[in-house]
Amino acid sequence: MNQGLALEILLSGESALLTGPAGTGKTFVLNQFVRLSKAEGKHVSITATTGLAATHLGGTTIHAWAGIGVNDSLPNNFLDHMAKGRREIIEKTDILIIDEISMLHDFRLDMIDEVCRLVRRKDEPFGGIQLVMSGDFFQLPPVNRNNTRAGGFVVNSQVWRELDPTILYMDQQFRQAEGDDLLEILTHMRAGDLRRRHAEKLLERADVAPPEDVVLTELHTVNIDVDRINEVQLQKLPGDEVMYTQATTGSANYVENLQRSVLAPGVLTLKEGALVMAVKNDTNRRYANGSIGKVVAFEAGSDYPIVEFLNGKTVTMMPDTWELRDGDKKRASISQIPLRLAWAITVHKSQGMTLDAARIDLRKAFVEGMGYVALSRVKSLSNLYLTGINRTALQISSEAQEIDGTLRSNAKAAAQRFAHLQKKADSRDIKAPIKKKASSGKGWSEKIAKMREEYPKAYMPWEADDDEVLKREFQNGLDIKGLSHKLGRHEGSIKMRLQKHFGEDVVQ
Repeated sequence: MNQGLALEILLSGESALLTGPAGTGKTFVLNQFVRLSKAEGKHVSITATTGLAATHLGGTTIHAWAGIGVNDSLPNNFLDHMAKGRREIIEKTDILIIDEISMLHDFRLDMIDEVCRLVRRKDEPFGGIQLVMSGDFFQLPPVNRNNTRAGGFVVNSQVWRELDPTILYMDQQFRQAEGDDLLEILTHMRAGDLRRRHAEKLLERADVAPPEDVVLTELHTVNIDVDRINEVQLQKLPGDEVMYTQATTGSANYVENLQRSVLAPGVLTLKEGALVMAVKNDTNRRYANGSIGKVVAFEAGSDYPIVEFLNGKTVTMMPDTWELRDGDKKRASISQIPLRLAWAITVHKSQGMTLDAARIDLRKAFVEGMGYVALSRVKSLSNLYLTGINRTALQISSEAQEIDGTLRSNAKAAAQRFAHLQKKADSRDIKAPIKKKASSGKGWSEKIAKMREEYPKAYMPWEADDDEVLKREFQNGLDIKGLSHKLGRHEGSIKMRLQKHFGEDVVQ
């Protein structure tokens, strides 16, 4: 199916699965769909199965959106403990996007469906929300960990059968050029028909070294190798190390549970010049979870890292907090600078990325589809440098192949059913800009100027002297309102800074 027809089907209001091989423009179609839907005034909730994947669309995780967190089933009285803001978002949502759907467990899709029905008081799939899923079942499957509920692909869920989503199968390749050896290898991998000549072409890339002046992203299958490479690269930099140790609250088992979903390391070690990745969205949108940047300096007094991101923003990175909640109870929290080193990343975290070139190590591949994900990140075989590969890396899930056959058949039926939309698709320029209504709101700079009339130091970096005054006066009994007046900052800013120094449990 071509991009234009897929887009028109989505715009017609169909709940659908947008699927197809890596590099066929699924994210592009989603972006156009979101853009046009918002222009029509619809409320679009953009989510993905991982925080990193969510950044490709500028959204959040589906677990956070639905309020299910890391739970394997909905707790008793779940709705009674749902935050009012979360409930309002679900009530207002017209369209729910879930990207990288291959990694979502079947039972969690059923949980999300149940949440939507409860909140919206409508006993129909997802409470009547138009659901648009995107992903490729040949890529990474749901992860089943010890002592947690096991699950499979979302096509096995109860709500999948009831929803019966329209299948939009994209098959035009945009990442790898037609005729490139890499595209042929990936196509044969999907078909389960990898021949000796394909393996030999891959192995030839193990004998080729990249040019000395090329800085490559390295993809590895396990965290321990990623950590080792990042440590080696850090040690090559001159200058002193600056270390940041996470602060935690809650019992050890809850903290351990939370740590699995927090990408910031327990101890973060940086130097000036370090390549880093943000691991949480910034509330002021200066960076997102997955943004890459370089440490250019450390703030005087606080030693917080100052990062110049590739988006052009330079930000003083302060500690942020992750929480594990059980209803209205906070079970655990972790506070840490929201960064990690980024010379190397895991294959898992690379899903959804397009890389100009990469050095890939698949010697420790341990799950079907891992090799396909890694190899399909690059645009051509000539830009792929292979450290090594094992047999598992070349394997594809037999269940994924079976699912793919069914999806292709359903997609053909969908193309025939919606053939009347093809003329409309052909006449639409999907890249054309949309005329926006003139904004009556003030620009960001105007808002800052207005705020500084009341709070002179709003959004200014914290100086060491300000911190000393803050801590001293707080310990002497001055309340948040008084501190706000004394330091010329908003009460919310004062509270966050106090929590950084004294902990969340001390400052309520």
